[in-house]
Amino acid sequence: MIETLKNAFRNKEIRKKLLFTLLILFIFRIGCYIPVPGLLRSEFQNAVSGNDFLTLMSGITGSALANGTLFALGIGPYINASIIIQLLTVGIPYLERLSKQGEEGRKKITNYTRILTIILAIIQSVGIIVNFANSGDAIQSDLFFNQVWLAGIYMTIVYTAGSCLVMWLGERITDYGIGNGISMIIFIGILSTAGISIVEEFKLVFGGDVEHLLNIGLFLVLAVVIFFLIVYVDLAERKIPVQYAKQVRGTKMYGGQSSVIPMKITGSGVMPLIFAFAIISFPSMIVSLFVPEDNPAHTNLANWFSGSSPYWYGQVIYSVALCLLIFIFAFFYAQIEFNPEDVAKNIQQNGGFIQGIRPGKPTAMYLSKINKRITLFGAIFLTLVAFIPSVAFSWAGQNLVNVFSTTGILIVVSVALEFDKQLQSQIMMKNYKGFLK
Repeated sequence: MIETLKNAFRNKEIRKKLLFTLLILFIFRIGCYIPVPGLLRSEFQNAVSGNDFLTLMSGITGSALANGTLFALGIGPYINASIIIQLLTVGIPYLERLSKQGEEGRKKITNYTRILTIILAIIQSVGIIVNFANSGDAIQSDLFFNQVWLAGIYMTIVYTAGSCLVMWLGERITDYGIGNGISMIIFIGILSTAGISIVEEFKLVFGGDVEHLLNIGLFLVLAVVIFFLIVYVDLAERKIPVQYAKQVRGTKMYGGQSSVIPMKITGSGVMPLIFAFAIISFPSMIVSLFVPEDNPAHTNLANWFSGSSPYWYGQVIYSVALCLLIFIFAFFYAQIEFNPEDVAKNIQQNGGFIQGIRPGKPTAMYLSKINKRITLFGAIFLTLVAFIPSVAFSWAGQNLVNVFSTTGILIVVSVALEFDKQLQSQIMMKNYKGFLK
C-alpha cells in the first residue's frame, strides 16, 4: 500500500486526483465540527450511546451524529436510498430495464436515488426533532421566539441540506478523485472516530491511570490480529474454471482459452450487517419516539431491542435474533448480487463450459450450489465479526469498544483494499504506453 502511494505521487495526474480527494475529505471533516444552533449536544450523545445502530451510524459520520453537527445525518440517507433503489430494481420491471440501458439508464437511476435521499433525509430529520422535542429541554426554543415548530423547520432544513452536501461531496470524489466517494467518506469517518477515541484513552493515561496503558497496548495488538484475519478472509475467493471451445468464424479462429469465475466469501460486503442492525434497532428507535422516558416500558423495550437487557436470556434472544437476521440478509443479498442462471446463459452463449458440468441448466444448478455454500461461510464470518470484536475488547474502554466492534473493522478493511486496487489500476493505465510508439 505504501509503495503504491509512492508510485501514485510520482504521476502528476494521479497526484492531482489524490490531492483533490484529500481536499474533499478535509471539507467533510470540517462540516463534522460545525455546530447547529438550537439543539443541545449532550442530548445527542445520550441518545446515541444507548443504541447500537446509532453508535454505528455515529462512527460512520465521524462522530458528527453524536455531536449533533451539520453533517449529523452524514451519508446515511444516501446509503439507505441506494439500498432501497437496488432492491426495487429487482422487483420493478421499469427500474430493471433502466439498469440494463447503459450509461443513460444509470443516470436516471442516480437521479431517483438523489430524490429518495432528500426524502429520507427529511424523514430522519423530522424523527430527530420530534424525539428531542419530547425530551424537554433538548431544543432551545428561546432562539426561535419560543416556537418549537419554527425550530423544527429550521433544523430539518439544516440537517437535510447537510446530508445533501455530503452526498454531493461523495459524488465529486467518484467523478474527479480516486475511489468510490461514498465509501471514502464512510472510511474517513470511521478512522476519525477511532482516532478521537484513542486520543481520549491516552488522556486517561496522561491523567495518572498508568495501568490503563497496558490495556491500550493489548487492545492494539488484538486489533492488528483481527485486522489481519479479516483481510485474509476478505481476499479469499473460490475460482471456478471455465473452458471456452474453439470457434471458426470466416478465416479466423476464436476461443480455445481458459478463464475463471471468482466468487468471494464476503461478496455481499457489510450490507447484511447493516441491514440486520437497522432492523433489530428499529423497534428501539420507535419506542424512543413515542413512549415517554418516565414510562417503565420505555426502558424495558429499549433494553430488549438494543442487547442491553439485564437478564441473561434477554441478551441470548437478542444475539440469536441478530444472527438469524445476518444469515437471512446474507443469502438474500447473495441472490441479488449473483444470478446463476444469467451467468450460465452467458457462458453457454460464448461457447464456454465448466469441465464435468453440462451447459445450460446443470451449470446454473452447479453455480447456485457453490454460491449457497460460499454464502453460508460468509454469513458465519459476518456473525463472528459482529460479536468477536465486542467480546475481545469488552475489557477495554467503552470508546474503543464502540469504534472497533461490529462493522467498523470490516468497512475499513474493504474500503482500504478497494482503494488500493483502484490506485494500482490508475497507475497501470498511466504507465501503459501501448504497442505503437
